Amino acid sequence: MKKIVKHFKAPPKKFQPKGLPVIYEDHDLIVVDKREGLLTVRTETVKENTALHLLNLYVRKGNPKSTAQVFVVHRLDRETSGVLLFAKTEEAKAYLMEEWKNFTKKYYAIVHGILPEKEGIITSYLAENSIHRMYSVTDPEKGKFAKTGYRVVKESKGYSLLEVDLHTGKKNQIRVHFAEKGYPVAGDRMYGSKDKFIKRLTLHSTSMTITHPYTHEPMTFEAKMPVYFETFFKR
Repeated sequence: MKKIVKHFKAPPKKFQPKGLPVIYEDHDLIVVDKREGLLTVRTETVKENTALHLLNLYVRKGNPKSTAQVFVVHRLDRETSGVLLFAKTEEAKAYLMEEWKNFTKKYYAIVHGILPEKEGIITSYLAENSIHRMYSVTDPEKGKFAKTGYRVVKESKGYSLLEVDLHTGKKNQIRVHFAEKGYPVAGDRMYGSKDKFIKRLTLHSTSMTITHPYTHEPMTFEAKMPVYFETFFKR
């Protein structure tokens, strides 16, 4: 039976890294609820306003001589919010990355339109072009296999709320799969439409179930769906 982590006593708010409420932490792991707009790792133009940088400061507790650090296991797109997992040791990172394909990752997404099939699986091979945009190809030699499951949770006149199972974790996978089906994620300016009335990309990592790298106990981490998502169904 999996253990749902709900009773971890998070550190006082003033000690938590900005934009990264701590969901769970122990010797091997740190799990946070990333806000939208925050990068997971640095880029050529953004060096410090990243989840990795902020968590490294957090685990060093203000000690400039500390060698404590966190290790990247996976990433969330800049505009995607929700559960983000880091390792606190190299051994934990190696285990988590090796077992990553066996873990369960669930997302909430709001897409434009009403899907005729209320539950299904989308598969394709994803490739990346010269401007870092992902797209599907039919030739497995030219792309990486991607599999996305979904279930319609709620509908309004022009939108559908989906619970998405991420069976593989390819770059922009959810966004590409639904855009290519004609149901782009609301607020997606790369693969969808530039609607100035939509405040953010409506994609949220809501839960993740892993096995702990030390105890091998199943654990589930959860981050509530943003309140903003509900506004699409109150109009």
